[in-house]
Amino acid sequence: MVAAMARLRAAGVPDPARDARVLLAHAAKVDAARVTLIAPEDIAPEIAERYESLIALRAVRVPVSQLIGAREFYGRPFNISRDVLDPRPETETLIEAALSAPFDRVLDLGTGSGCILVTLLAERQDATGLGVDVSDAACLHASANAARHAVADRAQIMQSDWFEAVEGRYDLIVANPPYLAAAEMATVQPELRDHEPRIALTDEQDGLSVYRIIAAQSQGYLNARGRVLVEIGYRQGAQVTDIFRAQGWGEVAILPDLGGHDRVVSAAKPG
Repeated sequence: MVAAMARLRAAGVPDPARDARVLLAHAAKVDAARVTLIAPEDIAPEIAERYESLIALRAVRVPVSQLIGAREFYGRPFNISRDVLDPRPETETLIEAALSAPFDRVLDLGTGSGCILVTLLAERQDATGLGVDVSDAACLHASANAARHAVADRAQIMQSDWFEAVEGRYDLIVANPPYLAAAEMATVQPELRDHEPRIALTDEQDGLSVYRIIAAQSQGYLNARGRVLVEIGYRQGAQVTDIFRAQGWGEVAILPDLGGHDRVVSAAKPG
């Protein structure tokens, strides 16, 4: 594992020790906490071969979640592939904000892996929801994750370009839209730029176009006193709040993540 760590470090991987440990656990099919108990001489040739392959892929910056096929989010494992955005801890800020008030029906725009919708339904066992995504592959992932966490009977997954196929009214609308400007894509980490779906990262414009869609159309899909929660880039707080206020939303606020960065904009349907 020492040689693997050195290889990952040389490749610029941010936390080589953690990744080397997680990938060895995956190759050996053991819990990551037990990796330190595995002596080098105990590693069977087939495990060593799998491990070498995983390290080689990580060295070219393929995300760990894609290599092991899963990522933990809000205490639950989610199936992940290069077809969906890798759930980030920062998005848990949106989950906390959503759970801070009652809701019976939720709409998740751009659901991706389904991590937001599935988590909210798992936490609120009387709630139902709809997750939409323009990507058919993402819809398959979201459906699989809904089944994995036993909320499939309360979660409808549907292919839709934002509100295009959406009907009905909801108490809560949530979204983690593509918020990187096209010009920013050249500066992001290789894990994002080269291995995650570009459509989930950038709108190919200024990074704000989807917020304009959500601010302009969401009121028509919300019940009275309904609200919207959208994840944002940490420098977009003022711009996104301006977009919502220009559309007449009330109680527009910026919520920080645990690192103190602007992370979520919340807005209430005006009375």
